[in-house]
Amino acid sequence: MTDPARRTGPALEAHRRFLLWLIPTLDKFPRAQRFLLGDRIETTALDVLERLIEATFTRERRGMLQQANLGLEKLRHLMRLALELGFLDPAAGQGG
Repeated sequence: MTDPARRTGPALEAHRRFLLWLIPTLDKFPRAQRFLLGDRIETTALDVLERLIEATFTRERRGMLQQANLGLEKLRHLMRLALELGFLDPAAGQGG
């Protein structure tokens, strides 16, 4: 486990790395969708980050993790929509 992941947990660290890829990627969306679908994706992803932070630093993790999980499910559907509309490269984010 990397040092940041050791301090914050692997889920939080993985989501932070995902956001480092996601935010610049959303800037490449077509202008009309950058402010509609792109904004919705970014807001949802940042909400998940907030829930993961709250779960990391509270004793009552279950509710925060359930909210984060729901946010991830929403994010998955929004990202799939963006992919199917051709706004995302299917190979992007796969590493390598």
